[in-house]
Amino acid sequence: EAMWELLQDPTVITVALGALMLGGTAGALGTFAVLRRQSLLGDTMSHAALPGVVLGYLIAGGRSLPFMLGGALVTGLAAALLAVALSRRRGVKGESALGVGLGTGFALGVVLLSFVQRQPDAGSAGLEQFLFGQAAATLRSDLVTIGVLGSLSLTVVALLFRKLKLTIFDPHFARANGVRV
Repeated sequence: EAMWELLQDPTVITVALGALMLGGTAGALGTFAVLRRQSLLGDTMSHAALPGVVLGYLIAGGRSLPFMLGGALVTGLAAALLAVALSRRRGVKGESALGVGLGTGFALGVVLLSFVQRQPDAGSAGLEQFLFGQAAATLRSDLVTIGVLGSLSLTVVALLFRKLKLTIFDPHFARANGVRV
């Protein structure tokens, strides 16, 4: 009976739904990175997302999931593009380029986070729990954002699945058929 009460708790339901949506989306997207032998890409983007999350917090003036996710998207993509640009240079391997983006993004994020933590109202901000993962802080409004972004991501994967599959498993054949690899 105590277990049944726990499963009916609104916080538990919210956290479980958020974890389910994030896990499903991350699993679908992460598979492509692993198959392309670019699993460090996820680490790079997540560490480079830190300055974007903090900048989103500063721009919004508080904890706002859309602003923080938008900032994370911008800085994460910037780190990935930096890694691509570096890896196209002669003598720079892909893993090394990803490492540069990871280290640079994380260092910038730590500096910005230190700045925010020195602010007088930083203790009540909840930013640290958000960054380092406190699932119980998931709000119902966060579920809407996670659901919309996750659905959009999975829709793109579904629409491009044939091209993605061809590019991952046979890039030479894909290029010969006019697919941008």
